Order: sequence, then C-alpha cells, then structure tokens
Amino acid sequence: MADINIQRKKTAPSPWILVLLAAAVLAIAAYFFLRQEPADEPIPANTTGIEATSADSISVDSLRAATPLGDPATGAADSVGLTQDATDYSPATLAAQAATDPSAPNYALNGLQKLAGILVALTDRTEFRDPAVMEQRDNLTSATNRLGEANASLRPGFVAAAGLIRTMQQKAYPELEGAANDLVRLAAELSGRSATAAEQQQNKQFLTQAAAAVRVLSEPAQ
Repeated sequence: MADINIQRKKTAPSPWILVLLAAAVLAIAAYFFLRQEPADEPIPANTTGIEATSADSISVDSLRAATPLGDPATGAADSVGLTQDATDYSPATLAAQAATDPSAPNYALNGLQKLAGILVALTDRTEFRDPAVMEQRDNLTSATNRLGEANASLRPGFVAAAGLIRTMQQKAYPELEGAANDLVRLAAELSGRSATAAEQQQNKQFLTQAAAAVRVLSEPAQ
C-alpha cells in the first residue's frame, strides 16, 4: 500500500495583528515628528496687566523716577543739600528751621544744609566775586560734602559757614562786623553734635544769628 504524505496546513496570521502593528509604528513615528521642542512652547499669557520689559530696555530716567531720593548714581553730597535746587534756600526758610525744636532729629544738619545753600548761591553776586570769598566758599563746600560720611561732625561746616559770612561781610557790609565776629566765635565753640541740651541750644543760637546775618547779606549793599 502506498504511503500518503499528510502535511498540516499553515495558518495565516490574523490580519488584525498586522493592523495593530502598523498602528503602533505610525503612533511612534507621529510622536517623534510632531512633539514640540521646548523653544517652541508658547509663552504663558501675562495675567498681571503689566507690559513685560526686558532688563536692558529699562532707562536711567525710569530708575530716577522710581528712586525716592533721585538719581541712584548720586553720592551722599545730595543728602546735605548742596546739589539740590537753590530755590529751597532763603533767609526765611533758614529762620524757620532755626525756630524749630533743636532736639529734633537732624535739626542742626538741616540748618547747616540751608545755610550752606544760601551762602553758596550768594557768592555768585558781583560784589562777592573775589578770591578770598571763593576760597571760603570752597572750604564750605568741602566741609559739607563730607557730611555724608559715617560719624561726620557738623563743626567743620559751621566753622566754614561763619568764615564765609565774615569774608562776605568784609567786602560790602561793614555794619555786620560785630555779628560776623560773633558767629565765628560761636562756631568755634560748637561741638558739632546734638547729644546734650547744652549742645542743642548752642546749635539753635548759631543758626538763629546766622539767619539774621544772611538776611542782611541777601539785601543789596548800601
């Protein structure tokens, strides 16, 4: 009898398996091609209502406007008033300052600030354009510019202010000779501090007499 070769029929793979494999391949390809790079991600919307500004675009003027004390690059000399508007200073404002409580914080500093501003402005007048006056003015500005330093004494500023008043008096105001000499004496007696009641009263006396002197110096010479 002849042998019959019986072979098992091979089962074809299910078409659904092929479909699932193809879908998986397409999904992986889409992921790599369509995903966003970090640089392409959208910038979150500004919810604060304030327009964003780069640091490089901020101007110096805007810094000045945002700084209560003015220009941030300005040194400590501004704090003593010599670089501020000269219209802030007049014999009346100095007299008003002198009449306030001498125990108040910065009483003497504010008074010296106003006195120095008045005197420096007065040196621009024709009768005071003299080498001796200019020297005393430079001494005053040098003394007051150091007031921004820590633990600086007010005494050099008071002494320089009295010296400038006497030099200006000698140029055109002979009737102020006694008052100018008294100011020089009073300035030499000041400690430059306001720690005690005696020091406070000395500061008040000096500023009161200085206000009277600059009131005369502010008027045309006779």
